[in-house]
This record gives sequence, C-alpha cells and structure tokens, in this order.
Amino acid sequence: MRLLAWALLALSAASPATAALNPAEQRMAATVTAEQPRTIALLERLVNQNSGSQNIPGVEAVAQMVRAELQPLGFTVRWIPLKETGRAGHLVATKTGKRGTKKLLLIGHLDTVFEPDSPFQRWTLEGNRGHGPGAADNKGGVAVIVAALRAMQAAGTLRQANIEVLLTGDEEDPGTPLDLARRDLIAAGKRADAALDFEGLAQENGRDMGSVARRSVADWTLSVTARGAHSSGVFSAGTGYGANYELIRILDAFRRELPEDKLTFNVGLIAGGTSAKLDAGKIRAEVAGKTNIIAAQAVARGDLRALSLEQVARVKAKMQAIVAQKLPGVLAAELSFEDGYPPMAPTAGNLTLLARLNAVNADLGMPAMAALDPVKRGAGDISFVAADVDGLVGLGPASSGDHTADERVDIPSISRQATRAAILMTRLSQERAR
Repeated sequence: MRLLAWALLALSAASPATAALNPAEQRMAATVTAEQPRTIALLERLVNQNSGSQNIPGVEAVAQMVRAELQPLGFTVRWIPLKETGRAGHLVATKTGKRGTKKLLLIGHLDTVFEPDSPFQRWTLEGNRGHGPGAADNKGGVAVIVAALRAMQAAGTLRQANIEVLLTGDEEDPGTPLDLARRDLIAAGKRADAALDFEGLAQENGRDMGSVARRSVADWTLSVTARGAHSSGVFSAGTGYGANYELIRILDAFRRELPEDKLTFNVGLIAGGTSAKLDAGKIRAEVAGKTNIIAAQAVARGDLRALSLEQVARVKAKMQAIVAQKLPGVLAAELSFEDGYPPMAPTAGNLTLLARLNAVNADLGMPAMAALDPVKRGAGDISFVAADVDGLVGLGPASSGDHTADERVDIPSISRQATRAAILMTRLSQERAR
C-alpha cells in the first residue's frame, strides 16, 4: 500500500511536467519515485559495509549485495578476481536484448577511500542528506544504477535492452599493473556503443551540469645529481650550482613556460641535500644536508593533468626540453613519467550524448544541463574507454564532502538521476547500433 501511494503521488505530480513522456517513460518516472525508500535502504546497506580499496573481503561483500539486485532483473553476473593486482576484482553484469540495437556500458565502482581503520564507517540520515563513507562516491551511483534498471523493468523496456554493467573494485586506489587492473573495462568499452558513468552529478550555482570530458592524470619524478662541495665554492666554475638550484630552475621554468588551457602540473613533494632518496612507495623522502655543503641530490614528485593525448605528449616534450638545459655543476637530471588515467576529450559524440540527456530533461520539465569545465572534475574510470566509445559522466547523485568524513549525498538527487538515466538508457537502447 505504501508503494502504491508513492506511485499515485508520483503520477499526479508528473502532469503536466512529464506530459511529453510516453506511457512507458511515465511509468519509469513513477516507479523511481515509488521505490525511493527501497533505493535508500539499499544504499544504507552498501554504505554500512566497509569497502576500502584495499579491503578485499569488504569489496567482495558489496559486490554480492549488488549481484543480488541485478540477477533478478535478468542480468548474468560474474566476478572477475584480480588479487594478483593487490585488489579484489570487478563485478560484471550483462543482459542481452534485441539484436542490432545499441549496447550500453554502465560504469561505477564498489570501493571507497575509507579503509577499515577509518573512524568513518556508518550511514546516518540527516533530513534530505545521507551521511556515510561512499554515500555518494560511489555507492550512491550504484544505487542510481539499480533504481534506473528496476524502473526500466517495471516499464517493460529492460527486456529488449543490451546492457553491460561494470563496477570496478579499485577505482579509488587502482591495482597494479594498471593495464591488468583495467583490462576488462577497456574490453567492455570496445564492445559498447555508449558509455554512461555513474559517478557524482556536478552542480554549479545550484544547477545540474553535464560532463563530457575528464582530464588525464600522470605522475612524474624529477631526480637531480650534482657536484657536492663546500658551500664557499657555490656558483664557481669548478663547482657549479648544486642539485637544489637545478631543481628550482627546472620547476620555475615549468611554472613560466608550460601553462596552457586545461593543463595543470602540480609539485607535491620536494627534497634536496647531501642525500635525498624516495621510499619504495614514492610518497616519502629521506633527506640529509648541512648549510655549508652544496646539495648533491634533489628530487621532486608531482602530477600532470591534460585534456587530450596530443596535449599530454606536447607538454611532456616541453618538460623534457627544460630538464635538458643543465646548470653548471649538474651531473645528471632525469624526468620520468608514470601514466595513470588517460584523458576523456570533449568529442562530438560525447556532446551528442549530452544533447540526448537534455532532450530527456526537456520532456521531464527540467532545465537543460550545460557542459562542465573538465578542470572541475578529477580523473575517472570512463577515461579508459574514451578512445573507443562515446561517453557521458556524472549520472550519479549530487553530494558534498566526497573523500572526507563530511561526505553527504543529496537524497532527492538520487531519484532525479535515476529517472533521467532510465529514460535515457531506454531511448538509447532502442536505437540501431552503428
């Protein structure tokens, strides 16, 4: 009776705003609204199970909860274990529908940044906000996926849809080697005609935004060795400038010569002295030195974020050229890169998907969603399929405080996003594949 009341209320509220929707789409909108309590209950269960990226049993437990939701909808669900990468694995669910129509890839992740030793472990409901680890990133996105698929089933549109759901277990802290950790996601992208990413909804000035691009992220390490000597000889022809001055020269040249649109290059760690060595994880440095000794070793670590592969290649070449211009007394300067997430450029195909979403918005009586500046989003899993398939980011719920103990999901945005997703997926799934 409670669900029926919700459905009747949703149908009455849908007119005339949803008058442009066909009967199946109106049924989807009503189902999402009616099942919102069920969706929030699922989200609470997901949040209360710790699934930090390194908590392999916890990630597997969340995967089992999601499996229990997808199998009754007709999905074939399999678990891909990846313990050889140091992480749990990925959940893949597939459903075969009408031949010749578009295949959709839905992307999300099971893990969070909060490991079992974090004091932040439980869900609490605070009015229209849900407070908990991963409440938005990305368990809220997983809840949106389930809610949208259930709405499609209720409306009869899921039966003929071709959909693959891939939920990684290590988005927040990827396993290594990365090519193995993302092998199955890349393969899924090659099979798909459209990729929809269910990470958080971006908002600006209270308005929902669409995301058609994400920047890459690569780590870089700069190592310098120079002649060490007494400080009284610094700058002399026989001694030179030392490692620290060379490191500073290079980094300042980066600051002056590299800037361009959509590019950032951060320096996160610097060390220099008589000796300077990074630990195995490259997140700490062991350094020693005195004021009267010219530094013999220096090291810096940072990241590079760009919008296209061409931009990445161009900037890397500029950085290497700067490093090659050594000050006197410098014995060696080496710059190395560790590629991480590739870029997702704002292609015409991605913009077309946003236009399709805005057609849904128009029929729902919602404002159009402008494209978000990609500088305002971090890297994400959809980037691994961006070279092969058109994609759209941000179909998960709105939130605040992600990756902190203040993480809160906006409850009303869950149903809003699930409604949008169900209608968009239905419309896309009825189109002929190219």
